[in-house]
Amino acid sequence: MSNALSELPVAMISELFQGASAQTLNEGKALFRAGDPGDGCYSIRRGVVKVVVASHQGEERIISLLGPHAVVGELSMIDDAPRSASVIAISDCSLLFVSRDRFQKYAEIRPEITSYLLRTLARRLRQTDEALAASTFLSVRARLARALLNVAEYVGQKTVGSQIELRHKISQADLAAMAGVARENVSRTMSDWRKRDIVTRSADYYCISDPAALAREMDLGDHRSRPCR
Repeated sequence: MSNALSELPVAMISELFQGASAQTLNEGKALFRAGDPGDGCYSIRRGVVKVVVASHQGEERIISLLGPHAVVGELSMIDDAPRSASVIAISDCSLLFVSRDRFQKYAEIRPEITSYLLRTLARRLRQTDEALAASTFLSVRARLARALLNVAEYVGQKTVGSQIELRHKISQADLAAMAGVARENVSRTMSDWRKRDIVTRSADYYCISDPAALAREMDLGDHRSRPCR
């Protein structure tokens, strides 16, 4: 779920966003919605956002999480098309904004940034392949385990031993949207994992008590064949 522009040299990121306008985004608020004009891109300085697509019936699917140092909305710098997905804060965020015009002027000076955009496209195509394979071949439990482990990469913090606490409010609806399963399946599976001390919940936060056991839940259902690219 990473972002190729995040791999730009620090100096290049600093140049691109030097003097950029600072913005804040409160938890639950949208940075932009699908269909909005692609007028620029953002660098996340603090916080985590989810990238969401929705069906005409209003069903949502979370296709990515992005955290500090990621660049958001950069694909709209390639063409004049509207935003293809919505970006919503799952924690309070601080960001920097660069307009399309400024980005294009910077790309004229540093054309190597284009290669990073191409890597972004390739990476996201591979992520789409993996998500499609997961939704096609993995069991509900395996998909949910995969979603939880992905969340842990962004908001997880190790506590006692190997336990990982998810230090942001992750709802069952969010987990269902990430895993591509019904919310009632999330509730049923999480209940079973709590009984087995694989996952616990304290106040508003989940804790992965046994990451190895959760990974095994994913492996047990992992009969997918990866597409070759």
